[in-house]
Amino acid sequence: MPRSMAPPPSGEFSVTLTKSFSLSSPSAEKIEIIGEPNRPATVHVTSHAGAQAQTLLAKEGSLQADDVNELLSLVTPLGGFPSKAGEDVYGLDARLVLSTFEVQWDNGEDAGAGTIGGEEGPTEENKQTFRDVVESIEALARQKAKSRTS
Repeated sequence: MPRSMAPPPSGEFSVTLTKSFSLSSPSAEKIEIIGEPNRPATVHVTSHAGAQAQTLLAKEGSLQADDVNELLSLVTPLGGFPSKAGEDVYGLDARLVLSTFEVQWDNGEDAGAGTIGGEEGPTEENKQTFRDVVESIEALARQKAKSRTS
């Protein structure tokens, strides 16, 4: 039975993109955007580098309220997309976890409209939309998150 995600409290949201479908990958890059609708949000980017992925590189920044609202409108349709536990059905080696008041979705969990156990799965249009969302999140992180200074 799939894990049930409860909506975040007080209208908070989180969008987490891990650039490795396997969450146990030591060299994964993780982009996390946390905030509330109609307010600025925080962007955290972490990645591991070096031998054995021992070095943690971190960046952080913020999104303006307009960017937050645009992001939320972009990710909301994914809530009805098919997904399958443990399988990268979108073929991007990316794991996207959405937790908003309207949508609780994870492309690595069994959920969504299409039955993947049978013959149905994501359509080419679903795959393109997923790709567009992933690219938009990556672009936001590149533009807004800057290296931390000590």
